[in-house]
Amino acid sequence: MTTEITAAVSRKSGEPFSIETLTLEDPRDNEVLVRVVATGICHTDVNMRNSDVFVPKPIVLGHEGAGIVERVGRSVQKVKPGDHVVISFDSCGTCQSCRKGDSVYCQHLGRHAFSGKRIDGSTALKAGNEPVHSHFFGQSSFGTYSLCTERTVVPVDKSVSLELLGPLGCGIQTGAGAVINSLKVSAGSRIAILGTGSVGLAAVMAARLCGAATIIAVDTQDSRLDLAMELGATHTINGAKQETFDVIRGLAPEGLNYVVDTTGSLPLIKNAVNHLAPRGVCGLINTAKGADAQVNILQMVLGGRTVRGIHQGDSVPDIFIPQMIELYRQGRFPFDRLLKFYDLANINQAMEDMDKGVTIKPVVRMG
Repeated sequence: MTTEITAAVSRKSGEPFSIETLTLEDPRDNEVLVRVVATGICHTDVNMRNSDVFVPKPIVLGHEGAGIVERVGRSVQKVKPGDHVVISFDSCGTCQSCRKGDSVYCQHLGRHAFSGKRIDGSTALKAGNEPVHSHFFGQSSFGTYSLCTERTVVPVDKSVSLELLGPLGCGIQTGAGAVINSLKVSAGSRIAILGTGSVGLAAVMAARLCGAATIIAVDTQDSRLDLAMELGATHTINGAKQETFDVIRGLAPEGLNYVVDTTGSLPLIKNAVNHLAPRGVCGLINTAKGADAQVNILQMVLGGRTVRGIHQGDSVPDIFIPQMIELYRQGRFPFDRLLKFYDLANINQAMEDMDKGVTIKPVVRMG
């Protein structure tokens, strides 16, 4: 059997998605068929649509889905039909990282996230008789249905609208997790967050939750900085109008305990490291297109400073996603303030709006 779905297909690098009718295979033993209610759009989706090398084409992207379980494979025990789920990243479950509980650093992440197919090389989608690549991040959620592995789905409370929950599978968990899980920001500390897109603003909210005393948000858009202040920043800096690190020195003369960089800007990263307090940590989220960054080794050694990469906020999605939902229910993590909704037919407009900075976090509703 197959399921007929409507999906946004990336056929040629750099070109808009085409909305097409596809057929999706039934779930295999370890797979879960999810009726997608909504899915967030992440900059990774934009980068993969525009890439000639990272993912095969044609492909259905999308890796922040939320929906309702339709059917499950014979070996699936984690969820049952009717369950509400958020879909996060896939991993192998058997490598050393996964066995240690660090599936976010799965040693086979590339195969599970970017290959566009199952481990056996098959794809689950077709346009007529033409194979279309599937299983992007284990889900390919830019469609009305998603075929996931059991490892990617996270059961969630049915009392919260699924339209709100799509962005939790990647971007929001990355920003909040960077602060809470990776850096373990301490009460009374000083933190700067470079870039106030959805990931940076999630980090701002998390820093307030952790009790940081000085939360400095840096961006070049006043509207985002205004929102950062409403969400918990104590200070903002518009890098297009002010010399960022002159201001930071005034606000944190003893140095920053933590920095979260979401920009990938090498000059910003280098300056941020130079403004760390002893034992300070700079966490890097953006890939900076694979660029190399230079740091002063003596400064690192004598000050006990650290620069580290952070992927998916060091999150265990089955634990962290329900925690974020509960904090939202309590009114302490209002990530809904970042969202703007679009219909699937308008997904290209949603991407354009995000790229221009008009929308912080677009969420596509399947209808």
